[in-house]
Amino acid sequence: MKFNVSSKALYSAASAVSKVINSKNAMTVLNNFLFTIEDNRLTICASDLENTLSASIEVSNVEGDGSFCVDARRVVDLLKELPDMGITFSIDDDTLAIEILYPGGTFNFVGMNGNEYPRNREENPDALRAEFDIPVEMVLKGIDNTSFAVGNDDLRPQMMGILWDIKNDGITFVSTDTRKLVKYTNTMTAPGCECSFILPMKPANILKNIVAKEETAHFLIEPKSATVTVGHYTFNCRFIKGNFPDYNRVIPTNNPYVLTIDRLALLNAVKRVGVFVDPSHGLVKFKITPEQVIMKAQDNNFCTSAREAMACDFTGTEMVIGFSAPYLIEIISTLSTDQILVKLSDPSRPGVFLPQEDAKDSELLMLLMPMTVQEF
Repeated sequence: MKFNVSSKALYSAASAVSKVINSKNAMTVLNNFLFTIEDNRLTICASDLENTLSASIEVSNVEGDGSFCVDARRVVDLLKELPDMGITFSIDDDTLAIEILYPGGTFNFVGMNGNEYPRNREENPDALRAEFDIPVEMVLKGIDNTSFAVGNDDLRPQMMGILWDIKNDGITFVSTDTRKLVKYTNTMTAPGCECSFILPMKPANILKNIVAKEETAHFLIEPKSATVTVGHYTFNCRFIKGNFPDYNRVIPTNNPYVLTIDRLALLNAVKRVGVFVDPSHGLVKFKITPEQVIMKAQDNNFCTSAREAMACDFTGTEMVIGFSAPYLIEIISTLSTDQILVKLSDPSRPGVFLPQEDAKDSELLMLLMPMTVQEF
């Protein structure tokens, strides 16, 4: 087998596909790429048994078809250092000796038989499927707005991913770790079908990487996995088993008091005050009045404390409530409007954080559980 390929095109595809490979694998073959030559195209595939990503690129001067495995890390590291030029792969079909030639150099590898590489598990062809095309902007915004709130507790595996609740007119992305919750709805494009699944964080990050430079992504949803086709990439990822919590029941419907405040000013103030919190709980106390918010934090272990005040607009009379500084910083950083709204009912109920005005075709809501405040 023999073929010629652009080093730059091969590096771009190989580096993206390599993101699927785990740092440690139980099966040695999973440290490799599967290269397949067919009809003057090279398909590069990588898998961790749960996720499989492949990229297809054009090749020239092809002699023979077939497949072989080659060490992924070594190939990516080599291609990274090569200049942009045509390189030639020459593979001995009997010994699987691989020779890479380019003007001025030769590199030799020993490959593995392509038949040893694990293939995707087939699903029931009669099972119900959903299929739709959506703009990649919907995918990116959905993941960006929810990824910070994904849980990491192995005892709650259903919370270790992002829920995609797909309706005929749009998609709702939800994540929660029991302390904070994000619900982001986007109706930019109507999928025209109804289904839901929980996408783990690893495939979510891979998906962000491969769709970034494209415009539209094609989704084929099966009972246990999704296959996403975008550009010259094809990505198959397994879902998290189980049912996601009923997020609508958690969101309070009656929060009569509304705090309107400058987002950047609040973010910077919480960051400053957060330097002085007790690391064991991160508590920042808030005393909210109609004209101002007073923030306090202290760490009795080191006899440190902080206090800041800033202007606001509050529809209630006075309230004292506590929030975790790290969680609050994550929420305020994800919101993007100049002013944000915080809807409250009492110090024991969750605070609902909203942009002052939602972007077109979208609706973003963030919820943060309060912390107990003994005294201000």
